[in-house]
Amino acid sequence: MMERFSFELIKTCGQTGARLGRIITPHGAIDTPCFMPVGTQATVKAMMPRDLREVNASIILSNTYHLYVRPGHELIRRAGGLHGFMGWDRPILTDSGGFQVFSLAGINKIREDGVEFRSHIDGRKLHFTPESVMEIEQALGADIAMVFDECAPHPSDRSYTRAAMERTHRWARRCKEVHTLERQALFGIVQGGMYADMRIESAKTLADMDFPGYGIGGLSVGEPKPLMYEMLEALEPHMPAGKPRYLMGVGSPDCLLEGVMRGVDMFDCVLQTRVARNGLAFTRSGKKTIRNAAYESDFAPIEEGCDCYACQNFSRGYIRHLIKAGEILAAQLLTMHNLRFTLRLMEDVRAAIMEDRLLDFYTELKEGGAFS
Repeated sequence: MMERFSFELIKTCGQTGARLGRIITPHGAIDTPCFMPVGTQATVKAMMPRDLREVNASIILSNTYHLYVRPGHELIRRAGGLHGFMGWDRPILTDSGGFQVFSLAGINKIREDGVEFRSHIDGRKLHFTPESVMEIEQALGADIAMVFDECAPHPSDRSYTRAAMERTHRWARRCKEVHTLERQALFGIVQGGMYADMRIESAKTLADMDFPGYGIGGLSVGEPKPLMYEMLEALEPHMPAGKPRYLMGVGSPDCLLEGVMRGVDMFDCVLQTRVARNGLAFTRSGKKTIRNAAYESDFAPIEEGCDCYACQNFSRGYIRHLIKAGEILAAQLLTMHNLRFTLRLMEDVRAAIMEDRLLDFYTELKEGGAFS
């Protein structure tokens, strides 16, 4: 097992600002740009670990808040950490619960010392601080952990956004002071809402703290996509070149390409698994709603040329039948396809960066309907 976290920047695409790199972790290497399937509760929904290996997932993400609420970090520690608990031998990243400060705004209170929650499961009072979050994430034992942060909603005025950003910086310092697990890399998180000057200020402040990597938080929270791209463009020159950059919670095909072209190395999203459970598949020619009657007698695979198990063995018509019959296998097959589609897309992105043709590849995808 490898001992230390490191990042190597291998190449920057001549056509764009896209970066080709490799992250080394105690549980293996991750070629970047990469997409991380989301396993919120120590499982990627509808996927077994062997399925994740088959679709070539090199790293997955789990959720600190949800695992703290159930089953508890001490139980997971006793099980050997997340890797032993869930039977996954490749890298894991844990978020910090900071997104729940945003998404569960109706049941929390933000203070300088941390955030008071009411559990969404049983209503019991919970208190997250930078120090307690570090204790939890170190118990979970992921290869990469995120600092505790405050994500400002969109829209937010400058005053609120600045207060949240500055609190995020103070919490980041507190996280770093108490984080002691040497084999776990702790990433800072850039905030600043939709204000370019604050985004730049946040990037510089966190860079001075010298984290081994940096998340970009507070985007894809309801703002128009062009505004997200504008923030990424403002940030790119101010992010440390020799550290990985992680755009949090972003995963649609168009946003993946747009993010990569603006220097992002890592992505995660629940989109691929969530839409699969609703009968929708991603393809290079656009999304297909397999539950629709048009696919009842369609005996072609979900996507011609796809190398996933679902496409190699089953038809659209069969999967539609499973959906209509309420069979679990429908969600399994569509999830497998959507994740393999996205991971294969990132494989092709990496090849295009290496060959200095990423902009051409982007144009091919857009003209072919992959972003529709």
